[in-house]
Amino acid sequence: MERLKQRIALAKKALITLQELENEPESKVRRDASIQRFEYSFEAMWKLAKQYLNEIEGLDIGSPKGVIRACFQVNILTHAQAQQALTMADDRNLISHTYNEFLAEEIYGRIKDYQILMWDWLNQLAKSLDRTQLPPK
Repeated sequence: MERLKQRIALAKKALITLQELENEPESKVRRDASIQRFEYSFEAMWKLAKQYLNEIEGLDIGSPKGVIRACFQVNILTHAQAQQALTMADDRNLISHTYNEFLAEEIYGRIKDYQILMWDWLNQLAKSLDRTQLPPK
């Protein structure tokens, strides 16, 4: 359980660093920094969800998309959120393997929505974890 709490804290810190860039003036540097912070925020989120699924749900899933699908199955993500998260996983894979100016701009334009999704995902995982720790009435 302690490792899961550490992963929640790590994901929150990663998302805060992504959010901090909103106050920076528009530039290629801001775009590129946002993309990099999006990458590590996504990594922190799916690994948090993987740990949650393993410890709380008893599911051992090894891929980001598998984790996203399982989060939908256990009601952590809604259908719409899961679909958006699958697209986010595709974008994360695209941007990390190939640098392309047009693609960078395209993905950068979706990062704000992804950031909102990741905060929702994090909050839902944290709430669900809190419910599992409540003593029986």
